[in-house]
Amino acid sequence: MAVMEHTTVIRRARVGDLPRLVELVHEHVAYERSAPRPPDLAERLGPQLFAEDARLWVLLAETPDGTVAGYAACSAEFAFWDARHYLHMDCLYLAEEARGHGLGAALMEGVRDLARALGLDQVQWQTPDWNEGAIRFYDRLGATGRPKLRYALTVEAAPFTP
Repeated sequence: MAVMEHTTVIRRARVGDLPRLVELVHEHVAYERSAPRPPDLAERLGPQLFAEDARLWVLLAETPDGTVAGYAACSAEFAFWDARHYLHMDCLYLAEEARGHGLGAALMEGVRDLARALGLDQVQWQTPDWNEGAIRFYDRLGATGRPKLRYALTVEAAPFTP
């Protein structure tokens, strides 16, 4: 993946990174003022990330001292109106102390590299409309925003019938 100056490394997440990744996810959830996530997040996330046929990719930003300071989580999606696949970046997060040092740009370059490697020519993502720092960052990258509301609908599990 991408390497930035001062030996900052962007790399795929490995099984041993899961505890730190979950810490960062919980920080991200708090930062975005979202509801807490389940306490068994690592047990639920691990199989999705590290299965042989995984369709979820997590890139980590590692500082020169080896600290995992941020992540970007991506999956391939299909845009019906465009009739093409794209890389959906579900999350990009940097620990507060890691911001402003080029790690975000390095992660985004890693995401672009991943899209290219997968044969995809577009990356899409969203950010809360109140996150002015992220909006400025994405605008500086040359990304374009598309106003839209995102909804979620909880679906109750159907009873199992053999």
